[in-house]
Amino acid sequence: MSTASTPDAAAAAALLAPGGRLRAAINLGNPILASTDPASGRARGVSVDLARTLAERLGVPLDTLEFPAAMRSVDAVTSGAADIGFFAIDPLRGAEIAFTDAYVLIEGAYLVRTDSRCRANEDVDRAGTRVAVGKGSAYDLFLTRELKAASFVRVPGAAEVVQALRDGGAEVAGGIRQVLEQVAAQDAGLRLLPGRFMVIRQAMGLARTRGPAAEAALRAFVEDMKASGFVAEAMARHAVAGASVAPPSH
Repeated sequence: MSTASTPDAAAAAALLAPGGRLRAAINLGNPILASTDPASGRARGVSVDLARTLAERLGVPLDTLEFPAAMRSVDAVTSGAADIGFFAIDPLRGAEIAFTDAYVLIEGAYLVRTDSRCRANEDVDRAGTRVAVGKGSAYDLFLTRELKAASFVRVPGAAEVVQALRDGGAEVAGGIRQVLEQVAAQDAGLRLLPGRFMVIRQAMGLARTRGPAAEAALRAFVEDMKASGFVAEAMARHAVAGASVAPPSH
């Protein structure tokens, strides 16, 4: 039901969708939260459900702008092409993006070839080890700060990360645990290292230029979506496994 007739909804719409439509940047590079529906050709997933619900609350139409990688989704928001987006929280992105608290927690993990000498995450950061990552992804930004001896092979997205490992262009592939688990389960020549190298905190965000009131409105929406059970229900609806709903903000 549209709620744009109420003062609160109208005020929130002016902050979050000043053009009269909510333009949401959707990152298809993270299949845990969004993917393309083969039947309709449109995006579907937890982040799409959140965007649709926010638009309904604001009483405005929703336009989804779909991108194959996180970096392009970030660019859409910072350039003003999109009003909101769905990103992993990272301090480098935080220079221009104001994040809500996380709504979903996802693990980052390493994939290696079966004959690799790497047996643990600690084995990765060695001279001569090339780590393939999606350029501008949350794990690229994190590992760039964390790894001191290893070098990086930056590629467009998750599929290219795995291909670089298979082709011998890299010794290690870094990425979202659930995605890499699926790859390893289908390829006897690859295996996942135990544990995780990071927890990826998925949040909503908007350009800092929108101001504190817009930031507060988006943060309040995310907290309500977690507290009401909406995020958990959306994860169940889209059969998201291996991720968890983030705790309430303090």
